[in-house]
Amino acid sequence: MTHTSSHPLTREPDQHVRKIAVIGFGEAGQAFVDGWDTPIPVRAYDIKTDNPDPAVRAGKRADYESSAVEGCGEIAAALAESDRVFSLVTPANAEHAATAAAPHLQPGALYLDCNSTAPSTKRRAAAIIGNAGAHFIDVAIMAPVRPRGHRTPLLVAGPHAAAALTALTDLDMDATLAGPGIGDAAAIKMIRSVMMKGLEALILECVLAARKSGVDAAVLDSLADTYPEFDWPARAAYMLERVAVHGTRRAGEMREVARTVDDLGLDSVMSAATEVWQRRIGDLALASEPGDGDDYAALADRMLAALDDHQDAPADSPRITKTEERV
Repeated sequence: MTHTSSHPLTREPDQHVRKIAVIGFGEAGQAFVDGWDTPIPVRAYDIKTDNPDPAVRAGKRADYESSAVEGCGEIAAALAESDRVFSLVTPANAEHAATAAAPHLQPGALYLDCNSTAPSTKRRAAAIIGNAGAHFIDVAIMAPVRPRGHRTPLLVAGPHAAAALTALTDLDMDATLAGPGIGDAAAIKMIRSVMMKGLEALILECVLAARKSGVDAAVLDSLADTYPEFDWPARAAYMLERVAVHGTRRAGEMREVARTVDDLGLDSVMSAATEVWQRRIGDLALASEPGDGDDYAALADRMLAALDDHQDAPADSPRITKTEERV
């Protein structure tokens, strides 16, 4: 990827920086790459490139083309001569990505693990990367990547965090040091998500129950009396829309949040319940409609109808149950 605009950080490639690789080219990967202004070539690899569905493969190739990156069919090709490697996969695949990348990493390459995983998961991935001779960086993405893109706030941690800060600053990214240990950034991200994703789940359960009972306006008015600064209808619409679009991914993150709490010797009952609601709504795969982020009532009605459809599904069909087993 080569940009030629007048961005103040644009410069000729450093002789020690050969290529940038992105593993996992979903929303975050595309948002970052689309904002970078660098002459350094960018390669990307995503497992959807190998998907048996030709439409999925074609869609990912279109993503590569749209972002003007070199899309690779194999992870080894993406990592060849890459000094900066961004791992942006699902939480469940973070360790798998590290294992797949390790044999192909350049000695001393920065492996920036930006995945939403527990500190213990980060440390396991760090051991894999370190054994390969590369430098693992614990990176936490601290806000949605849209609309801020590559300027989304990041926390970085680990023994090579200073080098990572320099590399990220060169790409005009907004990174802050979180601490010297692997897991320091992840801990902040995961524990914050107990509240942030948990609040989404609480509002989801509250609004759906209130809407089904026909008392949603009264409930939101009552909440506004107690917390008038929150703008409950607008917040409810926004949070319901976020869960509808990203619930499955958020559920994966909440599993890592629960692991974080459990690793601390506490009971992750709230995080576990949040995971259930996030996954339950995410699995509905509701198609986005205009106004979803503005009208909580219409979106709540669609969610309730979809939940009823799942309850009425034939016995041999995938369905939502009242309890989901935690692993």
